[in-house]
Amino acid sequence: MALEEFGRRQEVLVRELRNLLHGKRSEKLTPDERQLSFEDLEIRLADSEEEGKDRAARTGAGEARRSPARRNIGNLPEGLPRIEQVIEPESLECPCGCGRMHKIGEDRSERLDIIPAQLRVIVTIRPKYGCRSCTDGVRQAPASPHLIVGGLPTEGAIAHVLVGKYADHCPLYRLSQILARSGIDIDRSTLAGWVGKAAFHLAPVVERLAEHLKTSSKLFMDETTAPVLDPGRGRTKTGYLWALARDDRSWGGADPPGVVYRYAPGRSGEYGETFLEGFNGILQIDGYAGYNRLAKPGRKGGKPVRFAYCWAHCRRKLREIFERDGSEIAAEGLRRIALFYAIEAEIRGLAAEHRLTARQARTAPLVADFGVWLKMSQRRISAKSRLGEKLGYIARHWAGLQTFLTDGRVEIDSNPVENLIRPLALNRKNALFAGHDEGGKAWGIIASLIATAKLNNIEPYAYLKATLEAIAKGHPQSRIDELLPWNMMPSAEPLGRIT
Repeated sequence: MALEEFGRRQEVLVRELRNLLHGKRSEKLTPDERQLSFEDLEIRLADSEEEGKDRAARTGAGEARRSPARRNIGNLPEGLPRIEQVIEPESLECPCGCGRMHKIGEDRSERLDIIPAQLRVIVTIRPKYGCRSCTDGVRQAPASPHLIVGGLPTEGAIAHVLVGKYADHCPLYRLSQILARSGIDIDRSTLAGWVGKAAFHLAPVVERLAEHLKTSSKLFMDETTAPVLDPGRGRTKTGYLWALARDDRSWGGADPPGVVYRYAPGRSGEYGETFLEGFNGILQIDGYAGYNRLAKPGRKGGKPVRFAYCWAHCRRKLREIFERDGSEIAAEGLRRIALFYAIEAEIRGLAAEHRLTARQARTAPLVADFGVWLKMSQRRISAKSRLGEKLGYIARHWAGLQTFLTDGRVEIDSNPVENLIRPLALNRKNALFAGHDEGGKAWGIIASLIATAKLNNIEPYAYLKATLEAIAKGHPQSRIDELLPWNMMPSAEPLGRIT
């Protein structure tokens, strides 16, 4: 391949990468699909650069033109173990014959080394002791408690499987194959048994987590499909995972963030009503009509809920019309909504009272103008047109779309809970479906604890390992709050270290 052609190909790759990073993002591409595109292009670009280096070396042009250094080398934490390799010169004798040279300095460089997961066997030995002078008895320490009595795995091994399946989205049959490469033959059904037993023991922790969240005055809620195998029909049916979340970090709230996923065989609003039993406050949601029963005076399980609707959904609906038809009305709506978000970006992180003051002074007049524009636009077009339907959606939710103007704790949209839904979608994509309704429930239990640990900057493996060990040792129900992710202090032993 000629050098000019090689250069042109590299320029094309760079343009494609820049377009993915900074160009228009198609609504049809999910974040995970975009990441796959990034990965493939960056792999190809790196391959092309190496080809260029090799070509330059073979043609003698390596010193004349060096590739720019890559600065995205990652972070090497201080806590990682360091293995020093000292490379001494072949001889320390001075070339001039003056004698032996002495050290005047050194150059140090660090590179990341990775050792595949280390498997080990914990051999527990309990010596027996008897008296030489009498036969009154034998002394022996009691056996250590285990989560799975008489079972093969330690609590750390169970935590590893839970994280692999629900945090890293690796189905159990693939985890079984990974273990087999290390010589450990554990069938997928055995791993499934570990997951089921862990879910049973962790369920009370998730119940307490849900109770804690429902004491809040403001929560997010959303739902996503969870395909479940329907054995009687030989195909899958559509179940749902409902996400109930709290995240007050954007205004400095004192309550720690958390999320609980509840599995239900359907999307009926009665499931949401059941999951929210005991909650009385503001609920940030999309425009799904199933939630409407929560605002009725006869609501079961609490007082009528006040809704805060999502401006991101309104923006998304207008964008659909604009990208399809180039509608100037849709474009004007998008421009107006962009002004709301510009103000939100400025006040993010401020205290709730400061956010409220800024919204009432700056955003409220813009929203009022949007309301006037919305009514005028609706009069200009047919309510049955696609754009008319989108504008009608905004008009029907108009009261709840203004809730954020009256409470500084409320967000402008429900994006925080939508972000917490995405990992479920990735797990659904990789695993295809849950094998049973009970599998959907286990999915929700374990995913709740993993996601909440991440929200609180707790490493999920360390948290689950410590929690399972505490449960195995008989942690009392009266102190279950100590097992919530934000209250746990996992062992400092790094994952994979052998002591």
